[in-house]
Amino acid sequence: MSMHAEHAKSPAVVRVIELVGVSDKSWSDAAQQVVTRASESLRHITGLDVVHSSAVVRDGKIIEFHVNAKVAFVVEPVKSKD
Repeated sequence: MSMHAEHAKSPAVVRVIELVGVSDKSWSDAAQQVVTRASESLRHITGLDVVHSSAVVRDGKIIEFHVNAKVAFVVEPVKSKD
């Protein structure tokens, strides 16, 4: 995952976590599920890198789309108590 100037102002610390998204619609929707869910508890998400995609097949049809994705977000600095 590359850092671009628009992602974070220097100096910044970016943390990357890996999550799995699941959808019954598409791989794109599974990736959006990752971002939607991560946004509920993380702020300053700057990027998503889909590492791997897979699917569950039943009776010749895809019934579940899965993506393993890395989510990057800027770690906020600790505010001093001064």
